[in-house]
Amino acid sequence: MSGLDWNSAFALEILPRLLQGTMWTLITTLASFAVAAVLGIVFAVLCDAPRAIARWPARALVDFIRGTPILIQLYLLYFSLPAIGLTLPALLVGILTLSIHYACYMCDTYRAGLSAVPKGQREAAHSLGLRRRQTFFMIVLPQAIRPIIPMLGNYLIFLFKETPLLSAVAIIELLQTAKLIGSETFRYTEPFTLVGLIFLVLSLAASWVLRKLEARYATGRYGRSTSPGTANEGPRAPTRNAQPQA
Repeated sequence: MSGLDWNSAFALEILPRLLQGTMWTLITTLASFAVAAVLGIVFAVLCDAPRAIARWPARALVDFIRGTPILIQLYLLYFSLPAIGLTLPALLVGILTLSIHYACYMCDTYRAGLSAVPKGQREAAHSLGLRRRQTFFMIVLPQAIRPIIPMLGNYLIFLFKETPLLSAVAIIELLQTAKLIGSETFRYTEPFTLVGLIFLVLSLAASWVLRKLEARYATGRYGRSTSPGTANEGPRAPTRNAQPQA
């Protein structure tokens, strides 16, 4: 039987397995994004720290991660950690790799958001008796995050489309499930076509949610316009060069 013809009955038969792989893809995406969102704030604070001993190592790590392919970082964590006696499950290694990689890209986005908060906000908080940590988490960070939410959403979509790289270390996500089905049945057209359609549908759904979110901020529903890209309202949208590269 030719492997290029389409068999609808076979496609329906393998769909439940692909949806199970989709579940693991979504779990990996959301877990990695949550960790990356927190790590990105830590990296942003360290990169702008007044002391060089904290600032330079953070900047060196961000430059290294942004300057190397994510697949190399995945292999380094997966194959090098056992050499020092630390063996982690493949899924955990995958989540750590995606988290650190995207945290380094979110770092500059957070820095732009933090720098957009007027200095007078900090001075006013200090004059009210708030400590430095309270000022950051209660006054500065909430104002910095609001205008960059659409940009963080873009990173979520990029991260979601990077998850097939995890199949390189045998994580049973969506693409790896399709590969297994192909190796078992010698039919590749249906599983890979369905994988492409699933990614397309989920990416379009996420993009639609992001557009709604951007429109909500652009119309000033929260009291003022916070659309990114204007001089007085926060950082600009990520440029083409700012997009993560695999």
